[in-house]
Amino acid sequence: MPTSTPSTSAVSRFPFLDLKAQYRTIKTEIDAAIQRVMESQQFILGPEVEGLEKEIAAHTQAPFAVACASGSDALLLALMALEVGPGDDVVTTPFTFVATAGAITRLGARPIFIDIDPNTYNLDPRKFAAAVTSKTKAIIPVHLFGMSADMDSLMEIAKARGIPVIEDAAQAIGARYKGHPAGGFGVCGCFSFFPSKNLGGAGDGGMLTTGEAEFADRLRVLRNHGGHSKYECEVIGMNSRLDALQAAILRVKLRYLDKWTDGRQKNATRYSELFKRRGLDRVITLPRVQEGCSHIYNQYVIRAPRRDELKEQLRRSGVPSEIYYPIPLHLQRAFAYLGYKLGDLPESEAASREVLALPIFPEMTAEQQELVVDAIAMFYRNDASDANR
Repeated sequence: MPTSTPSTSAVSRFPFLDLKAQYRTIKTEIDAAIQRVMESQQFILGPEVEGLEKEIAAHTQAPFAVACASGSDALLLALMALEVGPGDDVVTTPFTFVATAGAITRLGARPIFIDIDPNTYNLDPRKFAAAVTSKTKAIIPVHLFGMSADMDSLMEIAKARGIPVIEDAAQAIGARYKGHPAGGFGVCGCFSFFPSKNLGGAGDGGMLTTGEAEFADRLRVLRNHGGHSKYECEVIGMNSRLDALQAAILRVKLRYLDKWTDGRQKNATRYSELFKRRGLDRVITLPRVQEGCSHIYNQYVIRAPRRDELKEQLRRSGVPSEIYYPIPLHLQRAFAYLGYKLGDLPESEAASREVLALPIFPEMTAEQQELVVDAIAMFYRNDASDANR
């Protein structure tokens, strides 16, 4: 998900995500890390990547972590390690970024989309059991917007049917489900370090976490052209190695991740309080945190009546916003061959018409949040007044 850029016809009062503000607070450390790599001239894998792998493993409480070139590659490598291919089905959600289903399709397997829980936007486990067939090779739940899917229910069904679970935790590093870090329930967790993520690099990057030594070794082989050594190819792999420069930058940022998560959570609380104070919680739907979960707010997403009109009014007011996601995957042209049609997955379709993401970076000020809420209150002023009568 790329960082938002202002419309050419209106200048935002502040950015959707202020990466420059983040960089200013840690510039000296970031610059020193980059210089360290330049002095070493070790750019591919090496000690910086190994250091990041160990530190991510510790942070996510995973025995093993394997770095790769992107979050998209993390999903692809996980499926390759499970030998997913033509004739296989992989169950997942249609309400996510295209990379989730794209990785399945690239291997010749078939994505099976099931609908979401409208309260959490995550895959509805009640729909999972009915979707399982003899062709089901894996399931990929997505921990969307920074909150874990209902892993107890999903894991119970998956274990009973012998189906491996790959967690798409691209937006959820630091999120917890009943005290356990996201990415630590299935055979592996897949993380993204795209710049807009809570832990973002200066480019693409990804990580896989797993509790199985053999699986971790298979991932290392697959990310490095399919061999343990340079000129010995054991299986058909790919080139998906994290750059040492990215690893060095991420090692600095990882030290601040918990602090930044706390900032996002405090800003989410402030948003909710401001909306409730204006009576807007009776007009729009605020984010709901599932019991037992900690939400890290990669996105703060509301459901809004007349969403598109609201977004346009915000743009005119200089307030940035984004839509994640305007078209569910089962209705995208790339997946038309699967045969889904409008109305097949109504909760995902309704969410795509109504969701709106508001700015929520850690450095965001109370004044900036008040500007956002003021602009939304202005749009819904009559609705809010009617709701309070």
